[in-house]
Amino acid sequence: MNDLQLLQTVVATVDRPDDQILAGDIGTIVDLYTQMSIAYEVEFSNADGSVRALVTLAPGQIRRLTPADILTTRPSQSAG
Repeated sequence: MNDLQLLQTVVATVDRPDDQILAGDIGTIVDLYTQMSIAYEVEFSNADGSVRALVTLAPGQIRRLTPADILTTRPSQSAG
C-alpha cells in the first residue's frame, strides 16, 4: 500500500460512521504522512464537488481503485 500517490483515487475499505464514510466510498488522497507511520489524508466529496469528509486513514483502510470496480451513488446519511 505504500505505493499510493498524492491525488490518487482510492476506495475506503472500512466503515467510519462518525465521518459518514462507508466501505466502498471513493475519495482522493490529498496529503501523505510518513513520520512515525504511513497515513493518508483522504477527501471524500459530494456529487456537487463539496467536501463531505476529510479524514486521515491508515494503509489498511483504503485501497486502489481498480478496473473491476463498479462506481455507484447513494444519498448521504444526512439527506432527508
